[in-house]
Amino acid sequence: MTALSIPGTSFLSAASEELKRMLSAQAEPVALTVGEVLFEQGAEGDSLFAVLEGQIEFSVLSAHGRKLTLDLMGPGAVFGEISLFDPGPHTATVTALTPARLLRVRHADVLERIHRTPDMADDLIRLAGQRMRWMGRQLNEQVFLPLSTRLARRLLHLEEVTVNVNGGAVGLSQAELAEFVGATREAVSKTLSGWRETGVIETGRGGVTIHDRIALEALAELEAI
Repeated sequence: MTALSIPGTSFLSAASEELKRMLSAQAEPVALTVGEVLFEQGAEGDSLFAVLEGQIEFSVLSAHGRKLTLDLMGPGAVFGEISLFDPGPHTATVTALTPARLLRVRHADVLERIHRTPDMADDLIRLAGQRMRWMGRQLNEQVFLPLSTRLARRLLHLEEVTVNVNGGAVGLSQAELAEFVGATREAVSKTLSGWRETGVIETGRGGVTIHDRIALEALAELEAI
């Protein structure tokens, strides 16, 4: 198999050379079209994935069929490590928001590599720790922070994920942003309208473009929680 180029961004920017070599040499390429589902919530997890190109959405459905977007990931992100340590069904559905290229390594191959090179486990333990910390932070924000603060934080996060896509705009509709922050579209629209009038952002068909990052960071109250 020809070695693949591994992104030097997101989680992979600080990953060990051993993990990068495994992904480059052993992983199976996966190509997704816009809207294509990689796996569904509830399906059995058996692989570790790394994003090479594109945007990937993680979402869940409530018992009543309501969709909630949990996160977006871009190049350099790695996911699927939870079922590596705790085999079981996927907790979210993963869908391509743009054409995407990923790498997939079967869990059996990852574990075999760890047995030969135990230090590589450090990467995956660190990734699992980051995921748990992120989940706790999301729960705290949802419970304790007002919509405007949550929305500002999500836009800052999404700008990082979409920096090389959509001309730098956060390419989500207001309805999709509402799913992402757990609010109604009307409430999100009202908040964005106020920020647009003060020149913090611009909205259009391409999504939301941040014009005044310093002002948005102040609205995000990054020191809180």
